[in-house]
Amino acid sequence: MEAVHGSTLLVFAVIAIALLILLITRYKVYPFLVLIIVSLLLGLASGMPIGTIVKSFETGNGNTLGHIAIVVGLGTMLGKMMAESGGAERIATTLIEWFGEKNIHWAMMVVAIIVGLPVFFEVGFVLLIPIAFNVAKRTNKSLLLVGLPMVAGLSVVHGLIPPHPAAMLAVQAYHADIGKTIAYGLMVGVPTAIVAGPLFALLISRYIKLPNNNPLAAQFLGHGDDAQNNVKSAAPKRELPSFGVTLFTVLLPVILMLIGSWADLVSTPKTLPNDLLHFVGNSDVALLIAVLVSFWTFGASRGFNREQIQKFCGECLAPIAGITLIVGAGGGFGRVLMDSGISKEIVTVAMAMHLSPLLFGWLVAALIRLATGSATVAMTTACGIVAPITVASGVQVTPELLVLATGSGSLIFSHVNDGGFWLIKEYFGMTVGQTFKTWSLLETIISLMGLGLTFALATVV
Repeated sequence: MEAVHGSTLLVFAVIAIALLILLITRYKVYPFLVLIIVSLLLGLASGMPIGTIVKSFETGNGNTLGHIAIVVGLGTMLGKMMAESGGAERIATTLIEWFGEKNIHWAMMVVAIIVGLPVFFEVGFVLLIPIAFNVAKRTNKSLLLVGLPMVAGLSVVHGLIPPHPAAMLAVQAYHADIGKTIAYGLMVGVPTAIVAGPLFALLISRYIKLPNNNPLAAQFLGHGDDAQNNVKSAAPKRELPSFGVTLFTVLLPVILMLIGSWADLVSTPKTLPNDLLHFVGNSDVALLIAVLVSFWTFGASRGFNREQIQKFCGECLAPIAGITLIVGAGGGFGRVLMDSGISKEIVTVAMAMHLSPLLFGWLVAALIRLATGSATVAMTTACGIVAPITVASGVQVTPELLVLATGSGSLIFSHVNDGGFWLIKEYFGMTVGQTFKTWSLLETIISLMGLGLTFALATVV
């Protein structure tokens, strides 16, 4: 088959995404199947060698799942242990006490910004979603009002603020100063998170009603059936774990990942202590350690025996199987977009426009994000393209602001080829349409406001 080039590729990409949305929303075909079918059709239409189309999809699927399946699995186990022991309830009640029910959406944003700093979006999400479910239940508020500020906080630190891994890569590529980047990142990120999180959530939660029954929420609400079970409700109310123990266990993976990112500052690179620090700071290992610790802090010390802990671990994995497959298939679709040359075509269009370095960095990252679905891929790829062009153009630009502009671009409109899109759709119990109106719009607000504030900052620094 002859390969297709130029703008025809872009037309095919638009048709493929439209077909995806139509099949899922209008004809209610299961997203996992739709993503596979559309990816294969797109590969054929764009003239990819037939022998490589399936391989391309499998590679994207495998690369995405290689990280996310482990993260979601371990994160869900940690969340289940926290729920069953009453730890999620303890954090929820403490946050409600501190901030008051009226301001709980602000509390969720603050917690997400702190937890999200060293971890990838998906890790922060699976760590915090049990708390969001508990807070929503206790305050009787929509999960959107509690959950959207949380994902806004996580998303802002993902794209804008080191030591987050994606932002760190951009700092290195542009030779930016890390201290200044953190300072400017907070100046841009905090107001952006406030608008895209609590303020947007207050507005949108009035118009979108989530279903009353969310099977995933039931997983993380611990003894949610006590009220219906008269036998159990006669038992004395269990004592919740302390706030300190709960917070330590939840933040343990975050602490370990921070230690890993600081390994080169506290020990000589390429030595055994340095390697060990990097090892325990790996997100998979850090989460595994936290899960094992939770077997004691949330399990044995709360009176659960080995059989009960095993049962919790087994129970919580079944509901996430579907999500994990869909997230992987989204990665497969993203890979076909790359291998068919569509992502490259998008970059060529951006380069032909001769824009200011900040706008160019934002646009390249935004287009790669739309094509591949991954903010991390968008940020790392865009840095590789933008850094040499900026140097060659001779235009003076503050490298720290270039990091923020590129980061803002990498967060634009999350849609069907992004694993995060499906993660949020499934956990919040939304339809595809509702996910576009909430999550995708939230991401776009972050991207545009981040760019606007970066330009404003450029007039000052």
